[in-house]
Amino acid sequence: MDGWTDGWMPGGAERCPRVTAPPGARLRPCRALPPPLCVTALLRAGSRAAAEAAGKARREGGVKAGPGPAVPYRAGLMEPGGESGCWFLYFAYGSNLLRERLLLRNPSAALCALARLQDFKLEFGHHQGRTSSVWHGGTATIAQSPGDEVWGIVWKMNTCNLSSLDKQEGVEDGIYVPIEVNVHTQAGKVLTCRSYQMKDYVSGPPSPQYKKVICMGAKQNGLPADYQEKLEAIETNNYAGPVPIMEEIEAAIKAEKINSA
Repeated sequence: MDGWTDGWMPGGAERCPRVTAPPGARLRPCRALPPPLCVTALLRAGSRAAAEAAGKARREGGVKAGPGPAVPYRAGLMEPGGESGCWFLYFAYGSNLLRERLLLRNPSAALCALARLQDFKLEFGHHQGRTSSVWHGGTATIAQSPGDEVWGIVWKMNTCNLSSLDKQEGVEDGIYVPIEVNVHTQAGKVLTCRSYQMKDYVSGPPSPQYKKVICMGAKQNGLPADYQEKLEAIETNNYAGPVPIMEEIEAAIKAEKINSA
């Protein structure tokens, strides 16, 4: 899971605009609008202004897509996150399993839970048959497959990183599309998350570097041992050339070790 257009999205760290709470207002979980219309819904008993604000958010943001394991993503489940605004849940199953990789472009990401996506399988491919210029091989996607499952990490992220995450996944270029998935945590909870699925792809093996990042992320976060074994068994295209993004990740890991020493 990683588009070709990897890079920092200008303005990716801007603050989320929010509705101003009337005196005594009480915050509740909200459905945020697609950026830049991130809105924290407000409710206060007897407050017409708060009720009108919440109603406007529902009308403009639309309703969450209907039931089903994977549907087009409209407005994710987002809640107030203190001074930093709204947040959303993101299910990662590819290179963003590795914390240092995700934090390169999305510094608000925080670990929420390990989870599995039921009735899907992990695949690798080239969008429209073209090899990724970032990873030099096939990149990860998910495809419906009854009886199979994909393990991954649920990250809690500020909506101000939504544009940078979409940029990383190549959404503007039509490589990946945001989808909504329901995943099951080890604690038995069902979480509704944003994720990504590749469009119009031709199956193809990943580069050794891409596979390495996925396996590192799986090990870092303690995904089930049998699933880690499946990841380790994935065949690669044996690409041996330079991969600049890999160098960035390794530098970030090294810096973190130095800082924590």
